[in-house]
Amino acid sequence: MWRELASEFPDADAELQDPAAPDALAAIEEQLGQPLPAPLRELLTETDGIEADYGTEVVWTAEKILEENLSFRSNEQFRNLYMPFDPLMFFGDNGGGDQFAFVRTPARDEIFVWDHETDSRTWIAPSLETYLRSTLASNGEDWYRTT
Repeated sequence: MWRELASEFPDADAELQDPAAPDALAAIEEQLGQPLPAPLRELLTETDGIEADYGTEVVWTAEKILEENLSFRSNEQFRNLYMPFDPLMFFGDNGGGDQFAFVRTPARDEIFVWDHETDSRTWIAPSLETYLRSTLASNGEDWYRTT
């Protein structure tokens, strides 16, 4: 499904990868103490991340999902500057500092953006599919700022 969705947007220059290894997905859940959202798990079993226009990692690799979430949760400076990140599972970015996430506590399949300048967490899409369609159709623009 996810490969077909990406192919609907040839202008996005989406780069797809081999599927993520099952042990990489298990490591995310074990080390973060949260289950992967089902749509994200399905995507990662088809392609280990999606890179689009200008090298933007709209969906990170499984390894990067784990690394970035661990970093955000353990960074002492971030703890002093921002609200806690533990309820979120970041999975991609806009290339300029804003991060995209699922809320995991309570578990939701909707997509939120974390604005790195204001620490706001704003709902932007009802699903991973809608997020990807909007992102891949945006030609590198911050489409979510107008929602």
